[in-house]
Amino acid sequence: MEHARLGRTGLDVSRICLGTMTFGFQCDEPTSRSILDAADDAGITFLDAADVYPLGGSLEHVGRTEEIVGRWLEGRRHRFIVATKCVGRMGRSRWDQGASRKHILDAVDASLRRLGTDYIDLYQLHSDDRSTPLDESLEALDDIVQVGKVRYVGCSNFLAYRMARAIGRSEARHLVRFESVQPRYNLLFRQIERELLPLCEEEGVGVIPYNPIAGGLLTGKHVRDAPPPEGGRFTLGRAGSMYQERYWHDREFDTIEELRRLADEAGMPLTTMAVSWVLANPVITSAIVGASRPEQLTDTVGAADKALDPALKDQLDALTTEYRYGDAAR
Repeated sequence: MEHARLGRTGLDVSRICLGTMTFGFQCDEPTSRSILDAADDAGITFLDAADVYPLGGSLEHVGRTEEIVGRWLEGRRHRFIVATKCVGRMGRSRWDQGASRKHILDAVDASLRRLGTDYIDLYQLHSDDRSTPLDESLEALDDIVQVGKVRYVGCSNFLAYRMARAIGRSEARHLVRFESVQPRYNLLFRQIERELLPLCEEEGVGVIPYNPIAGGLLTGKHVRDAPPPEGGRFTLGRAGSMYQERYWHDREFDTIEELRRLADEAGMPLTTMAVSWVLANPVITSAIVGASRPEQLTDTVGAADKALDPALKDQLDALTTEYRYGDAAR
């Protein structure tokens, strides 16, 4: 498994990161442990979680993913880079969410307990809490780095201008700054190429995108005229409607038919081609892939060892250009 430097830091992470948001709702604990074992066997050393996971669950489920990962890590914590996130709702009180100082300090301690560790390698704001001043959030993140609970901090789902403002405030205040960003990115969603990726390249921010296979649509296994299969990403609890809104459209299915043809001509699975395309962008550090069964990792992990032919990349770029511009192109 290839590794890459995370942004401007001295930290190396595997080019494939295992996303764990299926653990504890879509996957039971034995299946989750089997997926973690398969990732370990494949050389993945980078694990990503969030306190609000598992995806699709309710308040009764939050925290289960970290607990499962924590139990699996016992005795091997030193061999893995562990990332997790806060901001999502974790309780019924108004302050049990967001990026306030109170919630960040409460959330990091709770994640440490669930993960069974005394430090988190990469701690990220899961989304941009506009109701809290950036300075307040950055000060809290700086404090948890200074006391050793966290090694590096990052963010997820930030717009480019908000990311730039956060970096500027960190520099002006001499506070810890975001060393990574976790955006959505795949052949069917390329909007971050316009502003966020150029910013990250200029500022030395690591990019660890999620959804590289568009919630499974880029596996090519879904049928346009059939309803989404039960138990998959497109029907999963409260998250199913969100994924259908993102990807379950005629335009996307038309594109996948063309992508499947190119994958067949290249002699590789569509899934591998999709993840290889993400990794072929020089600004990308590591692609976050998930699974609901261990065998699903075979094609996604294969992308780390399958450099994309430049001519094929050019074809893929041309075919999916419209996805750089969002819904306006639909």
